[in-house]
Amino acid sequence: MRERRRKRDPAAVARRGRPRPPAGPRPPGQAPGFLRRLARDRLLLLIGLPGALALVGFHYLPLLGSVIAFQDYQPYLGVGDSEWVGFDNFSFLTDGNPEFWNAMVNTLQLTVIQTVLVFPVPLFLALLLNSLAGERLKRLLQSVLYLPHFLSWVIVVAIFQQMLGNAGTLNTFLVQNDLPTVEIIGTPDLFMALITAQSIWKDAGWGTIIFLAALSRVDEEQYEAAAIDGANGWHRLIHITLPSLKGLFILLLILRLGNSLSVGFEQIILQQGPVGLDASEVLDTWLYNYGILGGGWGVSAAAGLFKGLVGVLLVIGANKLAHAFGERGVYQK
Repeated sequence: MRERRRKRDPAAVARRGRPRPPAGPRPPGQAPGFLRRLARDRLLLLIGLPGALALVGFHYLPLLGSVIAFQDYQPYLGVGDSEWVGFDNFSFLTDGNPEFWNAMVNTLQLTVIQTVLVFPVPLFLALLLNSLAGERLKRLLQSVLYLPHFLSWVIVVAIFQQMLGNAGTLNTFLVQNDLPTVEIIGTPDLFMALITAQSIWKDAGWGTIIFLAALSRVDEEQYEAAAIDGANGWHRLIHITLPSLKGLFILLLILRLGNSLSVGFEQIILQQGPVGLDASEVLDTWLYNYGILGGGWGVSAAAGLFKGLVGVLLVIGANKLAHAFGERGVYQK
């Protein structure tokens, strides 16, 4: 019997895999598992600690203030003594509040316009810059395109007013040449086109950084092989470049949808005066005008909570749609 066991033992070990040797005593001072990783990565954790504290302090802790969405909040009473009203603030938004729904419609219109027109512009700029042969010219154009991103919206709005205002550069040129003037600044029908043009000029160049980084990772041998097979530049763009950017494009689009109801508070609040609230009021400016200036703290908090929930649902839905098309999305299943 012992002989038969000895003959079977090598085969059994091969099927089960080589057994692990028994763990010896842990060296003194060596932390197990999680604590060991903490000790190993302590420098990286210390570097990331200020950013984590800022994220918690300015993003997560303020979420506790959403409780005033269910109160008739009065600042002089505080959260503890303000009257609880349940879902009355949400009912006030949905039951006959024309200012809120006007702001919501304007927000959705700007969201669609900026998603269709503004969002793809960095991709087109990155493709154009990547096609340039001269490195000096490419770096010069990149610097010129990045520069507006570092300007505040106050400066950007002032520049556009100096160029397109009633007494701006454009109308001055038209008057000097006996041509009819045009009114762009202050015209309600052109407000969304103006906002879109400002967003493209300010942020499109900065958005090309991510796409240029992705383009630099595309294997050059694929382009060389395609050129040998007779593919022209258009074919290489369609079959090599764009498929390599598809995952990144979908990821950025999902993140954009999560922030879709935020269309630029500072940019719009600076230009509301000339065009009026009917054409320029969006959800963020309505929260400011009604909540802070008008004293409707509870209602504005309810609207902000609704806006956040819509953003979360859009991200989850878009991420599931990305999984259905075989893309990774923001997070895995």
